[in-house]
Amino acid sequence: MQKVKLPKQLDPIKNAIKRSYFRGVMMTSDMERLQQVVAAVDDEVNVELRFDKDAQGLVFFEGNLSTTVSLICQRCNESFVHSLDVSFSFCPVKAEEDIDELPEAYEPVEVNDHGEIDLLQLFEDELILALPIVAFHAEEDCKRNSDEMSFGEIEPAVERPNPFAVLKELKREQE
Repeated sequence: MQKVKLPKQLDPIKNAIKRSYFRGVMMTSDMERLQQVVAAVDDEVNVELRFDKDAQGLVFFEGNLSTTVSLICQRCNESFVHSLDVSFSFCPVKAEEDIDELPEAYEPVEVNDHGEIDLLQLFEDELILALPIVAFHAEEDCKRNSDEMSFGEIEPAVERPNPFAVLKELKREQE
């Protein structure tokens, strides 16, 4: 099956009326911010995208993104492969006041002056948000063993007197 390159911008309302379904790819060479935060990334992001209207008549689109990136382990400083698989559900809005009326199932996404959404930027944002905060191998796969992961000795905490001990003594004196 041939992989179809998806457009960078779409009109969500027109596509929801048609109940469009897209299955294709977006090129990661167009996603500069994603390339800057990872060591390497596959050439393509696989995208499944479905437009529709819900029972309330709200236009929404949902789908999945998947790709593979290489990250640098923060323990051993070696590269490792990490799969990104992101599910999303968006509802296009025109203004800030429309956001408060959305059901919690949808994330708002603003349309531009032409009523279109920038899929490339939206999907790039979703992939960046799906990256781990701190990248590291599983302990069994990491070249650093557990002995090398501890640094220094932790001294025991000094016992401090209980600040309420004075109150306890006052209570005993009154009895």
